[in-house]
Amino acid sequence: MGPVPNPGVFGRPMGAAIRKGMRMNATQGSAGAGVQLVRGLSELAVGKDLLVCDIWGVIHNGVSAFADSCAALARFRAGGGIVVLVSNAPRPFHLVRDMLDRLGAPRDAWDAIVTSGDITRGAIAERASLPVFMIGPGRDRPIFEGLGANFVSVDEAGYVVCTGLFDDETETAETYRATLESLVARDVEMICANPDLVVERGDQLIPCAGAVAALYEQMGGRVLYAGKPHGPIYAAAFDMGERLKDATIAHDRILAIGDSIHTDVAGAVAAGIDVLFVARGIHAHEVMTPGKLTPASVNEWALRQRVRPTALIDHLRW
Repeated sequence: MGPVPNPGVFGRPMGAAIRKGMRMNATQGSAGAGVQLVRGLSELAVGKDLLVCDIWGVIHNGVSAFADSCAALARFRAGGGIVVLVSNAPRPFHLVRDMLDRLGAPRDAWDAIVTSGDITRGAIAERASLPVFMIGPGRDRPIFEGLGANFVSVDEAGYVVCTGLFDDETETAETYRATLESLVARDVEMICANPDLVVERGDQLIPCAGAVAALYEQMGGRVLYAGKPHGPIYAAAFDMGERLKDATIAHDRILAIGDSIHTDVAGAVAAGIDVLFVARGIHAHEVMTPGKLTPASVNEWALRQRVRPTALIDHLRW
């Protein structure tokens, strides 16, 4: 079975899943003290029907796709499993699909894609009567496509959508402090379309919308987070997996894969599913010493975390 369109992302069934996800956020937890160090996905794939897999840092680094990672996902699918890619990209899923094509990620590695952009579009649609101010680059404008958004200045905004920084190579969240102060003063709600604090671009770490949203919260602002680690995107991914499987999938038969302790691991733990942490991503400098994994370095790192993954791997392979 090849990749399918995302049916129902904006329809009633998916809306119900997203509302269920809002309730899911209330449940937090922590994994056990021990973290299993594995050599391949095959060690965890037995008994799993659904993979909820991060994209950036796991499948590609923003420059090219990781062949071993894509092959591992394809192998899981060949055995009858479902792979739903879940991304904090502040764009509709079809644009992420096109990006994967350009980076060389084969379509036999996944079944469907759910993005924080999809979830954000639902929130924008619910606020159709309110004028909006956007913080983010022009390339993220497709998130508003077809929704009739009324763009206004920051002083006129009824709410704000933050998709990222206008120039993420030269700016930081602090660049926006004056703008955020004016919004906090009027108690304007922010929708954060990408809760990631940073993202890997080649060998650089680039600030994301989550960094701006975190500062806004610190200043007293109200933020609605559309993506990981929050419940709505997981509920949407689980719903998608069950549609493709045409069966209910128990949580103990779902495995999340990701490279961020703050989004991928925290979100999976809150959702009540196992999670494989990929160390090669944004936390590589913390976990891999020097440049490789050892049981000692893994457990020393894990003990410092608020939440812990079920297992850890250097990079995704079968």
